[in-house]
Amino acid sequence: MSKRGLSFSQPLMNAAGTLGFAPDLRLPVEWSAFGAFVTNPLSLRPRQPAAEPALVDYPGGFLLHTGLPNPGFAHTLERYASKWARADLPIIVHLMDDRPEEAARMAQALESIENIMAIELGFAPLLADDILRLAVEMVAGELPVIVRLDWEQVLRLGPQMLLAGAEAVSLSSPRGALRVGNHLLAGRLFGPALFPQALWVVREAARSGIPVIGGGGVYSREEVEAMLEAGALGVQVDTVLWRGDFR
Repeated sequence: MSKRGLSFSQPLMNAAGTLGFAPDLRLPVEWSAFGAFVTNPLSLRPRQPAAEPALVDYPGGFLLHTGLPNPGFAHTLERYASKWARADLPIIVHLMDDRPEEAARMAQALESIENIMAIELGFAPLLADDILRLAVEMVAGELPVIVRLDWEQVLRLGPQMLLAGAEAVSLSSPRGALRVGNHLLAGRLFGPALFPQALWVVREAARSGIPVIGGGGVYSREEVEAMLEAGALGVQVDTVLWRGDFR
C-alpha cells in the first residue's frame, strides 16, 4: 500500500497513448470533467516506432499497431517534469514494465516530482505471472500503483497484484490480428464494439472486490455512467478523444 492513496475528484481520465505526455489545453477536450491525466507509455530507453505502423479498420472498430515509440525516461523527465508539476490535473505516469528493475528505477525517480498521482504499469505480452508480481512488488512505494492487465488476466491476477502492492487494476486494450494483404497484422483493438465485454469485466472485477478502472469501447457519457454503476473507480476513454466531440 502506498503512502499517498488513490482517489479521483472526477472519475474520467484518458487512456495511456491517446493524448501525449502532458495535458494540452488547446485540445478540444472537456478537461473539467477529468480527474487525472494519463501519459503515453514510457520506457527507460528510447523506443522507435514499429517498422510497419498501421491502423486497420474492421466492423465496430480498428486495429492499431505502433510499437509504442517514446523518447525514453530521462528525456521525457527533462521535457515534461515541470509541466506535470504545474498541470491543473494530477498526472498518472504510464511505465512500460518490460524489466522489473528498470521500472523500479523509474518509479523511484517519479516520487520526487510534484503532482504525480500514481504510476500505471503496462506489461509486455506473455510475461509470466511471477514476473508481473515481482514487478509490482519492486515498484510499490511512495506512489500508488495501478496495474494495467489484459481482460483475461483481470479476474485471475487482480487479487495477486493487490497483494503485491497495487491499489487498482485498469483494463488494457485487447490484442487481436487482422489479415492485411498476405500476412496477419497483430495489434491493439479499439472501437465501440468492445464495450459490452469491457463492461462485463468491470462488473465481475468489482463483484470480486478488485478496485478497477474501466475502459474499452467507451464512446459516450452514458457508457461512462454504466461502468461507474457496475463498480468502476474511474473510467479511461481512448480513441473517442481523437474525434474532438466527446462530451
